[in-house]
Amino acid sequence: MSLSSDLYDIVFIGHMCFDEVVSYQGTPRVGPGSAVLCGALAAARVGKSVAVVTRMAPRDQNILEPLRQNGVALHVIPSAETTYMKVVHPSADVDDRQIYQLANAGFFSLADLPPLAARRVHLAGITDQEFDLDFIRGLKEKGYCLSGDMQSFVRQVQPVTHQIAFRDVPAKMEIARKVDMVKLDIVEAMVLTGTDDLAKAARLIEFWGCPEVVITQAEGVLAQVNGQTFQEKFSNRSTVGRTGRGDTTFAAYLARRLDHDVSESLKFAAALVSLKMETPGPFSGTLADVMARMQTADTN
Repeated sequence: MSLSSDLYDIVFIGHMCFDEVVSYQGTPRVGPGSAVLCGALAAARVGKSVAVVTRMAPRDQNILEPLRQNGVALHVIPSAETTYMKVVHPSADVDDRQIYQLANAGFFSLADLPPLAARRVHLAGITDQEFDLDFIRGLKEKGYCLSGDMQSFVRQVQPVTHQIAFRDVPAKMEIARKVDMVKLDIVEAMVLTGTDDLAKAARLIEFWGCPEVVITQAEGVLAQVNGQTFQEKFSNRSTVGRTGRGDTTFAAYLARRLDHDVSESLKFAAALVSLKMETPGPFSGTLADVMARMQTADTN
């Protein structure tokens, strides 16, 4: 399904990739991955019209099949390589990860983009090898309601080892001002703000100029909007599907936020990602499943 001139609820821009996940004392597994895959599937499966703009090698387009099957419109920018990520969990702590980028599909440019009509455009990068400041400035000048994942800048690929180092971003304040929403996890928030107090970190990023800040951690998710802090706990019964937690949380929040307030959207996102974390791979449930989990969480 290719892009049309229709108005999409959300357009996700970012690399598709192969994810090799080496779990602690578990068996390695390789499958389709990326922030765009996890995010787009979550939004599509709860009824939103979704498109993906990605860079990848044409020979690997079979990994797009889950998106096609869920009605996601696709625009593929050809690249010599498809991004390949390796995630190693050296301990039982699901937030303790060593991440490597073993192949890279390259940077996006404005010239490569098709015409986009979207209520929201989300920059769902995996590392700092996808978006530069000129690309972000150009999208903002086009008038898009723009959101960004700070992992796209904090996760910096080292040139020799290809390991991801989490480092501060000199342009972080400009990025915060350019986007209407920003997503981080607790590690990225600590790197950028110097504090692991999520509420303090969110308030600081709001002060930099971002109107809406969403931060995830193992226990739950926080949103900072208009000087108010909102929090929701996750209700997952296992963490076998931990990979993609933040991407899925934010996509669910984006999808619900199109038509609902912050509190409702955060509850929805926490419920959806809790279901996702109980099964490996992207979210495979339904809107009804999410609503049922929200009711269960409210009674506990």
